[in-house]
Amino acid sequence: MKISVGVLFGGNSVEHEVSVISASQAMHALNKEKYNVVPIYITKDCKFYTGEALLDIKKYKDIPALLAECEEVILKKGANQAELVKVKSGLFGSKTVATCDMFIPVVHGTNVEDGTLQGYLEMLGVPYAGCDVTASALGMDKYAMKCVLRDAGVNVLPAVCFYSREYYKNGEAVVESIENKLSYPVIVKPVNLGSSVGIKVAKCREGLIEAIDEAATFSQKVLVERAIEKLKEVNCSVLGDYEDCSASVLEEPVSSGGDILDFKDKYQGGSKNSDGGSKGMSGSSRKVPAEVTKEQEEAIKEMCLTTFKALNCNGVARIDVMIDEATGEIFVNEINTIPGSLSFYLWEAAGLDFAGLMDKIIYYAQKRHREREKLSFSYDTNLLSEFGARSLKSGAKGAKN
Repeated sequence: MKISVGVLFGGNSVEHEVSVISASQAMHALNKEKYNVVPIYITKDCKFYTGEALLDIKKYKDIPALLAECEEVILKKGANQAELVKVKSGLFGSKTVATCDMFIPVVHGTNVEDGTLQGYLEMLGVPYAGCDVTASALGMDKYAMKCVLRDAGVNVLPAVCFYSREYYKNGEAVVESIENKLSYPVIVKPVNLGSSVGIKVAKCREGLIEAIDEAATFSQKVLVERAIEKLKEVNCSVLGDYEDCSASVLEEPVSSGGDILDFKDKYQGGSKNSDGGSKGMSGSSRKVPAEVTKEQEEAIKEMCLTTFKALNCNGVARIDVMIDEATGEIFVNEINTIPGSLSFYLWEAAGLDFAGLMDKIIYYAQKRHREREKLSFSYDTNLLSEFGARSLKSGAKGAKN
């Protein structure tokens, strides 16, 4: 019997379109003999739609026309499945459009990849692929991630993190604090975005202010790090869970000549599909395998496996690593808990095809769900029977006195 797999994508994120591309690739890779694929598109105003038309990437050129062919739904908890129920329905006929045995979120960025969507899926009580709420939130918050990794012994760059509102109130003090702790050049980032959105290198105070002004428009918190001047970037995908994980072939992204890899390098600089659309991360310019020594390769893979486990990741992720070629030091830059194109091209280079990668992602999702079903999430107590009028005055904690 086929497993009904709901693939969620889109959402209220600056990486909305990238998510559509990644999801389209993933849905076409799923083995149709094993899985019934249910596409679930989340609009930028957070409405859910499903329908066969969502499987055709060319139709996303006209979103209103595409949605007219689809059904708006809500996700509802069922007995052992999640139900997709029509938002608008008549008096007769079934309101349930489809059911899902599990979900694969293929979403990128804030409001979806950061644990928001994962929390919703937790409440539906069915398996879902990828990182859980905590790991997703840590992966999205670059500063929180640094704190956890530093505690786990992973090498990360020193950084200054501050609230955008704090900067607007007293920008001079924030800039002076950065200059006291870090030397130029520095790199400025929104703390919780991916795809190089809002990221700039600053080589002086004027450039720093300009970079912070831009980053602050994308996030409530801004991160500033020391920039590595003689930089080699290397990416590694990790597949598995806290118990069993493995590292892929390494890749070395190639920029178009700027200080950093930007959105265009990642998604618009590579090859195209036959219909002219981007191939996402799989189409960007890169060297596979990366040009590193055997010792560097081993160190990077070990660092990435430690990162994956320290953050309690699940499924497939991609860790971006920086090599300071002047000193030989290696640093973890960030983790992409749902990487663009699900990093399938790195696993193909390692001998695992895209369909096999999707099988593995589903396996680890089901394993985690089985483990959680054995846990207790309730505690038998007669607390409410003892909660009388006196307790209302003293509060819940006071009821114990």
